[in-house]
Amino acid sequence: MAQVSLHKVVKRFEDTEAVRGIDLEIADKEFVVLVGPSGCGKSTTLRMIAGLEDVTDGEIVVDGVLMNDVPPKDRDMAMVFQNYALYPHMTVYENMSFGLRLKRYPKDEIARRVQEAARILDITELLDRKPRQLSGGQRQRVAMGRAIVRNPKVFLFDEPLSNLDAKLRVQMRTEIKRVHQKVRTTTVYVTHDQVEAMTLADRVVVMNRGQIEQIGTPNELYHAPATRFVAGFIGSPSMNFLPCRLEAVGEGLQVRLSDQIAFPVPPERVARYRPHVGRGGILFGLRPEHITEARPNGGRHVAEFDAFLEVTEPMGNETMVFFSVAGKEVCARVSPNAGAREGSPLRMGAHLDHMHLIDEASGRVL
Repeated sequence: MAQVSLHKVVKRFEDTEAVRGIDLEIADKEFVVLVGPSGCGKSTTLRMIAGLEDVTDGEIVVDGVLMNDVPPKDRDMAMVFQNYALYPHMTVYENMSFGLRLKRYPKDEIARRVQEAARILDITELLDRKPRQLSGGQRQRVAMGRAIVRNPKVFLFDEPLSNLDAKLRVQMRTEIKRVHQKVRTTTVYVTHDQVEAMTLADRVVVMNRGQIEQIGTPNELYHAPATRFVAGFIGSPSMNFLPCRLEAVGEGLQVRLSDQIAFPVPPERVARYRPHVGRGGILFGLRPEHITEARPNGGRHVAEFDAFLEVTEPMGNETMVFFSVAGKEVCARVSPNAGAREGSPLRMGAHLDHMHLIDEASGRVL
């Protein structure tokens, strides 16, 4: 097993800085997911850890050993690629054992490792087939098996589920998590899908424009985002953002969103927000699930208001509704029994314990 450390790691491609001096500590046996939009530097970071890209500046250290100049084959890491990279002329058994045969492992040891990996991945009955006889999910299991048999210090996954259909992606996501619970190996996983990141990771690293925006557990990123980017990227549908103004009301504060709508700030937030009273450039953030139909005894710090529904999207277990506040679209989640109808008003409740105020200029959460 292994601890992986990145110290001020930079990667430049001619005049383009793809990774901008990132620091990251990955603990032994931890499952860390790098997530972010296309071009944010997550795959480049993974490839530098693997040794497939040179480090322009900074250090990559594994178990106290500097890896910058160590060839990929000597890093004791196994990578699972997006396109599986299986040899079409080989059987599943031959594909999974190929790396061990290259290193001249004894035949009985190879057989033991392949059979054990096949059992973990539930592909024992596929060992004699060729890749063309397998489904996408089965090919992905074979690619994972080829990594597992090597018993590496670190597993590296580069968007391994992006070629699968939606249903199979969910199944394989569960499979990868189950495999990690059985084979406790340090794992770095790259994806652009925030749902994958939230469901798989011990910790999530959110990247943007070559830098790390925030590192935390899925719950920390969801409930306590540090920046507007993280707040908007994590969660689906994404968080609502509305321009607002903080106003003093007696000993308390309120957030004014429009001439008609102003929400009281929860008392425990007043001291934190008071320095920002009266200033411009502040955004109010609230997730769709924290804007619901008004309910009797709706809980503490729930502010009610009237909304005129413009669009409704029934989802079965819930209904997504859309309306405008001061010309800005707002998305909310309501019960399918709330009586939501397009072109009709609905009494709504904003759960203010979950609100965020964001400095628009810096993007930092206040």
